[in-house]
Amino acid sequence: MPVNQVRIIGGRHRGRRLNFVPGRGLRPTPDRVRETLFNWLQSRVQGARCLDLFAGSGALGLEALSRGAGELCAVERNRAAAQRLRDNLELLGEQAEVLQTDALRLLKTRPQRPFDIVFLDPPFADGLMPQVWDLLERDRWLATDALVYAEQDADRPWPSMADNWDLYREARAGQSAQRLLRRSKPR
Repeated sequence: MPVNQVRIIGGRHRGRRLNFVPGRGLRPTPDRVRETLFNWLQSRVQGARCLDLFAGSGALGLEALSRGAGELCAVERNRAAAQRLRDNLELLGEQAEVLQTDALRLLKTRPQRPFDIVFLDPPFADGLMPQVWDLLERDRWLATDALVYAEQDADRPWPSMADNWDLYREARAGQSAQRLLRRSKPR
């Protein structure tokens, strides 16, 4: 596959290739990792309200839309990457909200409605995972039985989770470690 291109691997846009803007720390989740993730999610994606923090190429959110997600809010700080994501949504004929802002700043506000699925894939070098976890839980960003997919550097230990979270699935691929966490009850 050409550099700076991502492929939708399932759903109604299966096989579509989309260009993305390269940027610092931007590394789209590889096809085989996305395939594993969406096998884990299975029926939970259909109609779900999804939040793609640190969206970058938009690979996770676009895949969710292709597989029947009801809503998507993609958050990307890089102006050019956010605009390319809007362009790709238009190319696919999909409707979604793309917010060109800092994810941490956004998480300090209150959402209109909680999300069912959150894709959390911050730049590995920034060490943002613990702060993002706290903000997601504290400010009502999550539905009662939300699922959070987290991806981080495989060499970094996972941050501790509150006792109301259960590890549902876990994997490693290359330089990344992935976890799917299930919220068992609101804090």
